[in-house]
Amino acid sequence: MKTLEQIRDELLEVLTIEEIDSLLTKLINKNQMSNLTLTGTLKNKSEVKQVSDNFSKIDFVVTDENTQYPQHVSFQLTQDRTSLLDNVNEGDKITVSFNLRGREWTSPQGEVKYFNTLEAWKIEVVEKAAVSQASQDFEAHTSKAVNAVVTNPADIDPLPF
Repeated sequence: MKTLEQIRDELLEVLTIEEIDSLLTKLINKNQMSNLTLTGTLKNKSEVKQVSDNFSKIDFVVTDENTQYPQHVSFQLTQDRTSLLDNVNEGDKITVSFNLRGREWTSPQGEVKYFNTLEAWKIEVVEKAAVSQASQDFEAHTSKAVNAVVTNPADIDPLPF
């Protein structure tokens, strides 16, 4: 295994300091664009969309309230990563790790447009949302109804009025 000094010496034989600096800057910038995170509250998530036979995606929005004005940031999960949101509910505080993707598109009229996508690749639940009082009340009433037992089938009135 080569030491860093050996690698540096070999690079200096074929590249100038400016070229090495430029390469390192590109590597650092590439790493910054593909190792981003945001922590916020899951505002909403769509259903999984089957775009084509071999491509599926799900869109979701995370609200970042760490700024003066809340930011609602849209993300996308694709392919097998769509399942990362299966156990995440709206209102949960999450940390999203994502890559910044950009692409160019030329319209049929020849107009060039640029699009960005925040492609999530990891989701961590920081804190589960508190269950609302209405959800607790609903659960209490439905469990009582489920637990009610009719002992005599003749007691059931078949007419709804």
